[in-house]
Amino acid sequence: MNRLLAAALCAASLLSTLPAAAAPSERTVAALRFIGEQRIPLRLAYKGTMVGGLSGVDYDAASGNWLMASDDRSAHSPARFYTARMDYDGSAFRSVTLTGVDSFKQADGTTYPGVKEYDVRKSGDVPDIEALRIDPLDGSIWYTSEGDRKRGFDPFVRHARGDGSYLGEAQLPEMFRVSVEQKGTRDNLAFEGLSFAPDGRSMWVSMEAPLYQDGPLPTPTAGGVSRITRMDREGRMLAQYAYQMDPIPGTPGPGKNADNGISEILAVNQHALLVLERSAVQDAAGAYKSYIRLYEMDTAAGGPSDMRGVAALAGASYRPAAKRLVLDLNTLGIQLDNMEAMSFGPKLPNGHDSLVIVADDNFDKSQTMLFLLFEVLPTIP
Repeated sequence: MNRLLAAALCAASLLSTLPAAAAPSERTVAALRFIGEQRIPLRLAYKGTMVGGLSGVDYDAASGNWLMASDDRSAHSPARFYTARMDYDGSAFRSVTLTGVDSFKQADGTTYPGVKEYDVRKSGDVPDIEALRIDPLDGSIWYTSEGDRKRGFDPFVRHARGDGSYLGEAQLPEMFRVSVEQKGTRDNLAFEGLSFAPDGRSMWVSMEAPLYQDGPLPTPTAGGVSRITRMDREGRMLAQYAYQMDPIPGTPGPGKNADNGISEILAVNQHALLVLERSAVQDAAGAYKSYIRLYEMDTAAGGPSDMRGVAALAGASYRPAAKRLVLDLNTLGIQLDNMEAMSFGPKLPNGHDSLVIVADDNFDKSQTMLFLLFEVLPTIP
């Protein structure tokens, strides 16, 4: 029996014996109230690692810990995730304190190699880990990688124990595989977002940008279309929706860069997701400005088309998923950065949910490991 089949059978057996996650009351997100911010210093040394590139975050209600994945491709330290505690309430965000670090492991038990090591040995995977979630059924970990088009690595969704050791991998729908042709995922623009449905029986995964066959990337004059997919725990697609991303909200300087894409998703309830659109626009002097908007996508509104059987969205006729602006973070009057990670946290003293959004600093001195704390308002005040 091969490893993948064994892992799938083990997961199926586990699922059949575990009760569904406790069903919370139907969560709603009408608006957000900004509470405060915290930062971690650039390239902080912690237990033999360099902290940075925080691209995924999730809260473990059972332990009170936060898990934070780094997208370091084993260049500074092996691919890894940190545990932390956050001290806050409805009036202040007091601290973020690291409490541990573990490496993600490959199926053979070894840590993931870096690009330089792989290019010499040609063995193993070099992940680009962009999202991490705690399994609501058993407390294990799921994480995504964007893959590497140049080296022929497909994006993936993998399953790990709490210490990072390998448990299995969700099967990958063919449309997301890399190809020598102009189809499939674009390099560094693949599985950027991951979230479990509240009942733990299915998960959502989002593309950062359009597949090649789904049309062009966003520009300052036109948006783009990304696929957001609901899968079962083995990776079989249950539904798939087209999400219309905004045009880039600024114009870059001559010969400079600009982009817009989905950097994270977070399930609100069984039919709605928070979708974080993150844009960076480079001015003539080379400096970047971040534009961050948080939307709610609701699959129960407007009758969106199920795109599972549509090979190419470009030229196709379909109804995209409805979206509603929850918050334009640029209206807060605070410094923003490369916001890439998002999770609900513990309840605030008034019973409302908390929400934390985290910036990936790319280990770059011009960027910041920024943590933003919000109160979730279930109704408009």
